[in-house]
Amino acid sequence: MFKIDDERALVQTTDFFTPIVDDPVLYGRIAAANSLSDVYAMGGRPITALAIAGMPTESVDQDTIRSIFQGGAEMCVEAKCSLLGGHTIKNPEPIYGLAVTGIVHPERYLANAHARPGEHLVLTKPLGSGIISTGIKRGQCSSDLAATASMLMATLNHPGATLAERGLIRCCTDVTGFGLGGHLIELCNGSCVSAEIDASLLPLMSPEVLDLIDAGCVPGGSHKNLDHTAPHTSFASNVTDAQKLIFADAQTSGGLLLSVPDENLAAVMETLEETSAPCAVIIGKTIPRQAFAVHVTHSS
Repeated sequence: MFKIDDERALVQTTDFFTPIVDDPVLYGRIAAANSLSDVYAMGGRPITALAIAGMPTESVDQDTIRSIFQGGAEMCVEAKCSLLGGHTIKNPEPIYGLAVTGIVHPERYLANAHARPGEHLVLTKPLGSGIISTGIKRGQCSSDLAATASMLMATLNHPGATLAERGLIRCCTDVTGFGLGGHLIELCNGSCVSAEIDASLLPLMSPEVLDLIDAGCVPGGSHKNLDHTAPHTSFASNVTDAQKLIFADAQTSGGLLLSVPDENLAAVMETLEETSAPCAVIIGKTIPRQAFAVHVTHSS
């Protein structure tokens, strides 16, 4: 974040990745939504973007490349963000994303180090995109679930900007490649708090996610996330292995994880409904710092 004056600060971020769906327009939309997410997670609104791409032109035709860029441009229009240009190089496999500039009030910005004990932890998108993407690649995911997951991944996290502008929260992070567990641990460490979450409350894109776990459709990144988070997490004895993998699942363009003061909870829930957040689920709370950053229970 770069402060311009007392009323404005710039937020700048970049992200890109390889295709996770076959449809090139949808790939462009998901990659762009993912790139825009960090600005929303800081409470800002995107104003400009530059496209970043690497394409194997010998195996990906021009129409497909144009479709990827079309999807990204559509997402920028939806975000009311001006796409100013970009840069493309040849690359052995396709990559696409955006470098984004946003704007936020210097005293209203959100950070993942602003949580305080006694706040509610709220998720704005259901979990499971990493597992579902692996199921899609292996041909074991239903077409309905693939469509649902793609729609959710291509949904903007714009409620973050409204929540910040209304002064309802100060702490937020988006849930992406490090999974819920990794990003929650980062939030706890940065804020010098711990968290208690209930694994039975974690929202899933579909119950079919559990079937995909049983079928072994879990990406390597999610297993690595679980290994990374395990030393910082205490799991109750009745937390299942599947719930641990959901906790660690590497998300693509996941939702926001909000730390909400108790006195603002009702207003936050109303704002999430008003801004059409995919979900608004309380999964736990922050507590004073303990030996473990995160305690995962299972109440049912």
